[in-house]
Amino acid sequence: MPHVTLYALEDELAGREPDLIRELTAAVVSVYGEWARPSVEVRLVGIPAGRWARGGAAVATAAPAVTFGMREEVFARADAASVVSQLVSAFTQAVSSVFGEQCRDEVLVELIGQPTSRSGLGGKVISERHAPD
Repeated sequence: MPHVTLYALEDELAGREPDLIRELTAAVVSVYGEWARPSVEVRLVGIPAGRWARGGAAVATAAPAVTFGMREEVFARADAASVVSQLVSAFTQAVSSVFGEQCRDEVLVELIGQPTSRSGLGGKVISERHAPD
């Protein structure tokens, strides 16, 4: 299940939620295909003023940041460099389409590979969920 988390200043995020959910989901689908749509999970995190800092000082404005969690095996595929490039481009485009082009050069996209042996769902380690008893 792909997990997309967007962090933005609360005042800038408010009111943009439906557009962001649509655009971030579409970004994943543009890379992986329509089959991925039902499994895309989007989390929007609004950070109150004074709680986002750079260089030791709170910032008044900040471009949104996107974290995309996926299975680490993606990074071992022969087409990994292409997939990474497509995801970074698609997420940057999604954020810029909602927040405006002025933030494009500052949008941070982090792709996090998670081993199935170090994550769980429903109280079981994912790599063990389908293992025979």
